[in-house]
Amino acid sequence: AMKELSVVVPTYNETENIRPLCERLFKSVKDADIKTELLIMDDESGGTEETMGIVKVLHDEGYPIRIHVRRKNEGRGLSSAVLLGFEKAKYENILCMDADLQHEPESVPAVADPVLNGEAEFTLGSRNVSGGGLGFDWSFKRRMISKIATLMAWPLTASTDPMSGFFCTTKTVLARGKCNPIGFKIGLEVMARCRCNPVKDVAITFRERVAGESKLTMKQNIQYIEQLLILYWDRYSGVIVILFLLFVALLLFIAQSLGLVSVF
Repeated sequence: AMKELSVVVPTYNETENIRPLCERLFKSVKDADIKTELLIMDDESGGTEETMGIVKVLHDEGYPIRIHVRRKNEGRGLSSAVLLGFEKAKYENILCMDADLQHEPESVPAVADPVLNGEAEFTLGSRNVSGGGLGFDWSFKRRMISKIATLMAWPLTASTDPMSGFFCTTKTVLARGKCNPIGFKIGLEVMARCRCNPVKDVAITFRERVAGESKLTMKQNIQYIEQLLILYWDRYSGVIVILFLLFVALLLFIAQSLGLVSVF
C-alpha cells in the first residue's frame, strides 16, 4: 500500500514562507512516493488573510493543501495548534514541522520513514546525531541554553534533541496520552506523555530562518521549565513521593536519635 502522511505546520504571520515550503515539500514527498497532505494551522494575525489567499492559490494549482484559522477567541499557542492539527489530519501518520524553513522540507521523507515503516513509534529530526548539525553559526549563549535545556529533559526521553519541533508519530500513539498544550515543546510533550518507544533520531541540518521573525521569548523559557516539572511529576510521581517519605522518615530517625522527638 502507498504510504500516507499528514504534515501539520503551525503558522503565525508566515506569509513569505508558505509557497516555498509547499513547493519544496511536495517535490520531496513525490520523489519518495509518499501520499501527503499539508495542513496549515494558522493563529489569527495581521498576515492571516494573505496566508489564506496563498493557500487558496496553491490549492487551485493542484497541491493537497488546506488551512484552518483559529480566531483570537478560539485559543492561541503553538502546541495547542499542533494538537488540533493532528486531530484534523486525514491520515494515521502525522508529522509536525516549522513554517520558517529552518526545518528543510527535503528532510521530511527521512524523518517520517521509520514511522511509516513501523520501525519506530516516534521519530525526531535531530541536530545532535552523526550527519546532523546547524547550517549557520549560533551564538555561544544560544548553544549553551540549548545544551542545558536538552540536559534538563534527559530523564524524560532518550532523544538527543528533545527540543526539536520536527517530528513524526501516529494517531494511535498520540491517543495513548493526554498532552498538555502549554509551551513550545510539543514534541517532548508527546514523547513523554505517550510513552513513545522506540524513539528514533534522524539527522537533519537546522537552517537559519529565511523570512519573518523568531517567536522565542523569555516567557517561553519559563513555560519550558513549567512543562518539565509537570512531565517529571507525570513520569516519576510515585518515585518522588517515596523519596519524600524516606526523607521524612530519615529526619524523624535522626531527631529521635538526638532525643529531639519521641516517635513511639
